[in-house]
Amino acid sequence: MNVCVIGGSGFIGSHLINSIATQHTVTNVDKQLPLQPISSVNYIVADVRDYDALYNAIPNNTDYIVLLAAEHRDDVSPTSLYYDVNVDGAHNVLKVMTEKHIEHIVFTSSVSVYGLNKKNPDELSGVDPFNHYGKSKLEAEKVLRRWFDNDRNGKSLIIIRPTVTFGPGNKGNVYNLLKQIASGKFIMVGRGRNKKSMAYVENVAGFISHCLDKHFKGYHLFNYIDKPDLATKELVHHAEGALGKKIIPIKIPYFIGYSGGLFLDIVSKITKKKFPISAVRVKKFCATTQFSSVTIHTTNYTPKKSLAEGLEITIKSIVNNQ
Repeated sequence: MNVCVIGGSGFIGSHLINSIATQHTVTNVDKQLPLQPISSVNYIVADVRDYDALYNAIPNNTDYIVLLAAEHRDDVSPTSLYYDVNVDGAHNVLKVMTEKHIEHIVFTSSVSVYGLNKKNPDELSGVDPFNHYGKSKLEAEKVLRRWFDNDRNGKSLIIIRPTVTFGPGNKGNVYNLLKQIASGKFIMVGRGRNKKSMAYVENVAGFISHCLDKHFKGYHLFNYIDKPDLATKELVHHAEGALGKKIIPIKIPYFIGYSGGLFLDIVSKITKKKFPISAVRVKKFCATTQFSSVTIHTTNYTPKKSLAEGLEITIKSIVNNQ
């Protein structure tokens, strides 16, 4: 099968291509080349915001598009970039698919479309995104649904909403949290009782690969979560087991941590310097972000690693690279 991965040089994309390169003919379309290219993969530099470049990059004989390209950081400026990349980019991809008669697409959205502090939402729950990332991902989903609903004959649309995804090498929120815990200089904002759903990167990439192999017909929506959900206190416990040492975090009340984040946001705007701590990151850190799925069990997918194994691998990689 000919698979075109758009955004394959990123965190999830690199793991996905490693997983499928021996099974399929793969083209990676990204605005930058990966750090470790694979000889059998065709790499083309193109931005999803540039329709002409995208049209020339996507092979005519593509069977499946996997759309991973996204603007996702918490501190993107201007905020219009979320919509330029995530929404307009989806428009461009679908326009190329229509022109080249490509009928199958896997799109990675996000559980951020549900919002914060919800009661374990699944695919049947309502959506209520709280930030521009979540709002833009939801808008992109709507664009894809309109494309599918306009003419369903022969098409397949698979939307996957992963929860926060972590693994070695990624510099996202979970990685930074685990790095702070491993360093022994961890500041616990709040009580650490709020639970979070997480996903290990190899498992997310494995599920996308599984969807390609199964070639599901029609429209499908999946949340992806590696259970069980863990509180910050439980993450500290896992880190202690992986490191073989006791970790005693510094504890501060939420209002102090949030105020500190607001202060750093102001400093960031003045100095144009980005900090690892911000008000939105403190808010997300202290929020309960639990999710579930009522549809993923129908796919018979078995994760490659348990959540505990993924955490141990990630924590040890952090220590080895310090």
